[in-house]
Amino acid sequence: MTTPTSWRPEVIADNSGQWVPNGWRFATEDEAWRSACDVKARWILVRECRAAPSNDPVNARYTDVGEVENL
Repeated sequence: MTTPTSWRPEVIADNSGQWVPNGWRFATEDEAWRSACDVKARWILVRECRAAPSNDPVNARYTDVGEVENL
């Protein structure tokens, strides 16, 4: 497996079982995972969250206070 360029947050937000990303791409798996879990905590329909590898360029960072900053 090649090293991903970035990591993207993904959630399952309905009964389809489909993982859905948003447009944010983070430098680390941890940032993407924390971002996805933050969405899960705020949206009542989200069932699962994860970080998935991506070859898109990094365009955001997850701050120490739990906010996403666009780069």
